[in-house]
Amino acid sequence: MSAKIVQNMLKSASFNRLYMSQIRSKATLPSLKFEYKDLEPIISRDIMEIHHQKHHNTYVVNYNNTLDKLQTAVAKDDTATIISLSPALKFNGGGHINHSIFWDTLTPHSTKPSDDLNKALIQNFGSCDEFKKQLAAASIAVQGSGWGWLGFNPQTKKLAVISCANQDPLFPTTGLIPLFGIDVWEHAYYLQYKNVRADYVNAIFEVVDWEAVSKRFSEASI
Repeated sequence: MSAKIVQNMLKSASFNRLYMSQIRSKATLPSLKFEYKDLEPIISRDIMEIHHQKHHNTYVVNYNNTLDKLQTAVAKDDTATIISLSPALKFNGGGHINHSIFWDTLTPHSTKPSDDLNKALIQNFGSCDEFKKQLAAASIAVQGSGWGWLGFNPQTKKLAVISCANQDPLFPTTGLIPLFGIDVWEHAYYLQYKNVRADYVNAIFEVVDWEAVSKRFSEASI
C-alpha cells in the first residue's frame, strides 16, 4: 500500500528517470570544476563558498534526512507520514537538483554555444542577445525567491524561457528539460550585489559554461 503511494507521488510529479534515480538514493554534495575564487569579479569567492558549502549542502542534508523518514514510513505503512513528507522531498530534492545544474553550467573560461544550440536560440528567440534579455527579464521578475530557466520542450522540440518559484525543479514542475538556470535567491547574490538583482542577473552571463549548456541541449534533443 505505502509503496504504491510513493510511486504515485513520484508519477504525479512527472519525474523522468534522472529524477527518479535521485529521489530513490542518497544525495551527495557535488564537487565544483573550478575554485571558489575563479568566478570573480562576477561572483565573489565568499558567495561561492557559502552558497556551495552552506546552502546547497543544507538541501543535501535535509533531503537525505527526509528520505530516511520516508523509507521508515514506508516500512511502517504509515500513509499519513508518507504524504506529509512530500513538500520537504520536493523542496530539498529540488534544491539539490537545481544547484547541481547551476554549478555545472558555470565556468571562469570563455565559451560559446555550439552551432546547434546557437541555431536553436536564433530560431526560438530571434538572436542570442534577445534570449539573454528574455531570460534576464524572467529571472529579475521572480517574486521572492526562485529561478529563471532556459528549458527544452521534448514534445515540441523548442526552447523556452520560464521561471519557477522557490526550489521547484523545472522538469517535474513544467515538463521542460533544464539547460541553464539562474538562481535568484538572495543568498546567490546579496553579499555582493545587495538588493540590485538585475546587476547580478545581467553579469552572470559572463561566466556561463556554454559548452556544458550545449551538451545538455544535445542530450535533451535526442
